Amino acid sequence: MIHPSQALQFAGKSVLVTGAGSGIGAAVAQSFGAAGARVAVHYSRNREGAEAVADSIRQAGGQAITLAGDMLDRSVPGQLVAQTVAAFGGLDILVNNAGDMFGRRSMESVSDEDFDRVVGLNVHAAFALCRAAAPVMRQAGRGSMINTTSIAARTGGGEGVGLYAAAKAFVSSMTRVLARELAPHGVRVNGVAPGVILTDFHARNSTPEQLEGARRSIPLGRLGTAEECVGAYLFLADDLLSGYITGQIIEVNGGQLMP
Repeated sequence: MIHPSQALQFAGKSVLVTGAGSGIGAAVAQSFGAAGARVAVHYSRNREGAEAVADSIRQAGGQAITLAGDMLDRSVPGQLVAQTVAAFGGLDILVNNAGDMFGRRSMESVSDEDFDRVVGLNVHAAFALCRAAAPVMRQAGRGSMINTTSIAARTGGGEGVGLYAAAKAFVSSMTRVLARELAPHGVRVNGVAPGVILTDFHARNSTPEQLEGARRSIPLGRLGTAEECVGAYLFLADDLLSGYITGQIIEVNGGQLMP
């Protein structure tokens, strides 16, 4: 039987969290650091936020580095994995969290530029990070990849969210494919699908009216917080708690969707 004190201990583990300058990524990175992991905190533009996250990990006695890179640059995902391995000697846990919808628009109004940005960040970057991390983890004979998908991957999302929803559906399916391919090598691949979470993401992409409409559809009667998503990531990364779980998507949405 597993005693609770044995779980959620990540001392000596190396973790790369992308999009960790704010929101869910920041909360996840801080929590891994608090649990003893060595954390690579990635950011694209929010250097101040990423440095604050890394500083909070160090102040709590942990190890952290910050890594910069625009995920729309196809050379960046591989560089992030290589930099993490160089800094920590390996990569045990990958949290593929960077993503955005870049505003709301109907599918027929999506330009080629819009398509390239949404798919480049949410699909290609996630794919490329998993591709770069796979041989590192396969050689070690262990590892955990956790991809941030979305409730929209199942529902199609709200008004103007179609392209983002389709991109996240790719991430969910990719998660299952990689889980099958990497299972024989001791690597687990799972996903977390947040619902409507109060972060900068919705501050950029949703109006107060849209958020209120979403709130009314949630059985728990409120929107979620980044901190309320953290437990799913820690659970999926912990070999004692979830060592027999792979290819799964955990929905964190207050009951808005009950698949």
